[in-house]
Amino acid sequence: MEPARTVFDFAQPKDAQNWFAVDDVVMGGVSSSRVEVLTSHPGGMLVFSGTVSLENNGGFASIRTRPERVDLSDYTGLALRVRGDGKTYQFRLRDNANFDGAAYQARFETTSGEWQEIHLPFRSFVPVFRGLRMFLAPALNPAKIFTFGFLIAGKQSGPFRLEVDWIGAY
Repeated sequence: MEPARTVFDFAQPKDAQNWFAVDDVVMGGVSSSRVEVLTSHPGGMLVFSGTVSLENNGGFASIRTRPERVDLSDYTGLALRVRGDGKTYQFRLRDNANFDGAAYQARFETTSGEWQEIHLPFRSFVPVFRGLRMFLAPALNPAKIFTFGFLIAGKQSGPFRLEVDWIGAY
């Protein structure tokens, strides 16, 4: 099922320029990730891959978009078409243009080697700061989304690969 509004379709190689990696090296860890857009896949595909290491108190890898405000107030959530490796990922949103600060996360499981359509209602996104839940933070405001991203953490060490066909709103 195609989303009501496509947010990212990864059809052009330049689409990768909007995404960048932020790994645990920012706090002394040694995990590494990369993001690429494969135009050889019909319609394009984003690939988030790398290795998570628990050394030096690390343990996460992530990618996110450069800040640009998107108003999704006419929708109730996001849909992702992904093919994973059996690991758990987080889809993350930020409601401001700051590099560091609160993020809103929703977790999803992948089935190794299978394409899945994941539906994440906006109400399911939980505010966090550096992995800790923020109980006094307001709920996510879909009218003020500035960045989109993926994160793998939770002591899931080793190689990972998440393929994303598209991201849309429903």
